[in-house]
Amino acid sequence: MTLEERRAWIRLIVSVAAYGGYAFVVLGRAGERPLAEVPYGAALLWSVGAAILATFVIEIVVGAFNPKASLLKDERDREIGRLGDHVGQAFVVIGAVAAMLMAIADWDRFWIANVIYACFALSSVIGNVAKVIVYRRSLPQW
Repeated sequence: MTLEERRAWIRLIVSVAAYGGYAFVVLGRAGERPLAEVPYGAALLWSVGAAILATFVIEIVVGAFNPKASLLKDERDREIGRLGDHVGQAFVVIGAVAAMLMAIADWDRFWIANVIYACFALSSVIGNVAKVIVYRRSLPQW
């Protein structure tokens, strides 16, 4: 497994865990009240911050246990990274458009923030899944 494939796995797992943790906290706070009334801001910020920190720390630890892994990216790594990023970026755009339409329709901030975060999480998950699949198989030939 190459270093870049390991990084894709790390980012995939951390993204799923961070968003799952956030959803668990917010849904747990809901109780009998509507979701739009649940305090979500701190949980969202902690979730994003923890995901960034966890990714950083795990990548360092994994790198320390495999110091002979090459830090150089070859052409295949660059192409796979580019493909995964393109696949994931679609969800960032979808989230931005959805949030813009929700703001125009005067939806509650809770829903706008959550659709943006959900699409960021989906972008990371889908982009890294695409990378892992291509690492396990091969680059598509166009």
